[in-house]
Amino acid sequence: MASSAGALVSRYSNSKISRHDFEPDFVFGAATSAYQIEGAYKEDGKTFSIWDTYSITKPAKISDGSNGCLAIDHYNKYKEDIDLMKKLGLDAYRFSIAWTRILPGGRLSGGVNREGVKFYNDVIDYALSKGIQPYVTIFHWDTPTFLQEEYGGFASPRIVQDFAEYAEVCFFEFGDRVKHWITINESWTYTHHGYITGDFPPNHGTYTTGPTETTTSGAPKNKRNHRCTRGVDPHVLSGSNPGTEPYLVAHHLILAHAAAVEIYRRDYKEAQKGIIGVTHVSMWFTPLEDTEEDKAAASRAVDFMWGW
Repeated sequence: MASSAGALVSRYSNSKISRHDFEPDFVFGAATSAYQIEGAYKEDGKTFSIWDTYSITKPAKISDGSNGCLAIDHYNKYKEDIDLMKKLGLDAYRFSIAWTRILPGGRLSGGVNREGVKFYNDVIDYALSKGIQPYVTIFHWDTPTFLQEEYGGFASPRIVQDFAEYAEVCFFEFGDRVKHWITINESWTYTHHGYITGDFPPNHGTYTTGPTETTTSGAPKNKRNHRCTRGVDPHVLSGSNPGTEPYLVAHHLILAHAAAVEIYRRDYKEAQKGIIGVTHVSMWFTPLEDTEEDKAAASRAVDFMWGW
């Protein structure tokens, strides 16, 4: 969304560092997201997120045709993964909760999936038993397909209430042990790639390219991935206006974050004694030349990525 005129991305080189170069209270950890690692895409009551829909019905959008139906099977192998973190000497494990594993209908009125709650309780408890603190992300881009199709997901203000209710379920179920909450992961990435370039779901934007795939067209060669496309109805996620929709999505992401933070600070923080925030992503931009125009371009570029 930022102007490309007169701004350069700063580059830097990594020097050799060790853990001893950090303060004793510096937290070392590993980070994941639910869709990228869990697998079990429709087990124990979980329903589709837009990433399930996108990767299964449009495999050509993924360079190797893969998807997260199995991933690394963290759902069944989380103990092995956490044991590896312990072996590495990590202090923290940042992971995300799959919205549709907790609320299969996308909203609280559709009921809470106790199997999903149990899974995350097990992950949290096992991590703590190994001396690893959970850092929990509530939303890492996996909008429920049901809400995306019903009202457009984060393009609609209706998402704010549904997200707030989902976040409160997480606080209620896990907050006695989770002391570090992240409401939303990288709002800029979700907005830019989902609603401008269109290379992430919901596949909107001016720069969307490639053929629309169905569950039977262009199926990936991997047999596991091919099997999990069977019986899935294709969901057509239509394009939209890239001149306005990204700004609406960004606005609703901010409102959703604010709503969740308000609930936590008002109703849970005092008893649970945790902290809550948001994760941003940003490059740093410097002026191409020492002119007011280029300085403004660099400032504008930083604002678009960092100034949420």
